[in-house]
Amino acid sequence: MSTITDPVTPADVKAKCEQFRAMFQQLSAEVGKVVVGHKPVVEGVLMCLFAGGNVLLEGVPGLGKTLLVRTLAQALTLPFSRIQFTPDLMPADVIGTNIVTEDPATGRRGFQFQKGPIFAQIVLADEINRATPKTQSALLEAMQERSVTSGGTTYKLETPFLVLATQNPIEQEGTYPLPEAQMDRFMFKLVVGYSQLDELMTILDRTTGATTPDVTKVMDGPRILEAQHLVRNVIVAEHVKQYASRLVLATHPGGRFAPEITTKYVRCGASPRAAQAILLTAKVKALTEGRYHVGNKDIQTVALPALRHRLILNFEAEADRVDHDAVVNAILKATPTEPVAG
Repeated sequence: MSTITDPVTPADVKAKCEQFRAMFQQLSAEVGKVVVGHKPVVEGVLMCLFAGGNVLLEGVPGLGKTLLVRTLAQALTLPFSRIQFTPDLMPADVIGTNIVTEDPATGRRGFQFQKGPIFAQIVLADEINRATPKTQSALLEAMQERSVTSGGTTYKLETPFLVLATQNPIEQEGTYPLPEAQMDRFMFKLVVGYSQLDELMTILDRTTGATTPDVTKVMDGPRILEAQHLVRNVIVAEHVKQYASRLVLATHPGGRFAPEITTKYVRCGASPRAAQAILLTAKVKALTEGRYHVGNKDIQTVALPALRHRLILNFEAEADRVDHDAVVNAILKATPTEPVAG
């Protein structure tokens, strides 16, 4: 199998883009063998995989969020672990703990670190908002630094590393809102909706029949790292980079680029991580369309899932029943693509 390396000539660029596109489509097709519908959600998850970011999937129980993650893990040759978050889950149940061991030869006792389920490469944090904030925060270092610290020792996690968390809507009982610092560490927040009639009929055929779809392994770790390296080298023109930056600055109430809806309804805007998420996933989007450069349309495509969970709305927004998606969409409409003077 050929490898993805840095393109040198225009022919190399075209070949690498087509190779990435084919790989993306193949992986999407394998997931689609099991997961019916939800194409934008599947594409969003794969974008974050190749951009090197974490994903938050939100939806009511039973819509296939966990199934999507498990199917993706089956299509990748990577260690997979699932953590079921519950109110009694402790941080040590996630990252691991130091246990007392005894040397059978000398009889001496000492501490040995026993790794927790976070030491995988595809980690499913199922119903993450069912656990207390203390346990939720155990994921912070792993999600951002790709490492775990316990007992004063830092352990590096193997790359590629991806946390895919599912959560139930916060209106449901028994849920704890995720801290803002943790929400910011998710590259995308993807909303999983209900299936349509034809999709539900297909789901019934696949889940109540005698046969089950067989998912084929598509990629391994080194292959994913090569693809991530290619994504990092996709070209972004200055005016496109400025457009992404202005979108993020438009979420800051009272700022130079903030439209009226931001100043009225937003209490706290997006951080620089939002701009990083937009650019990286826009690069993936460009590659999936056979381009080695990012356009404004790529930025617009990924802006909503990259921004919706990073805005903190005020009480007036709640009173007027204005949600995060409405604010982000209004910002996209109000922000011109033409560059402005600094």
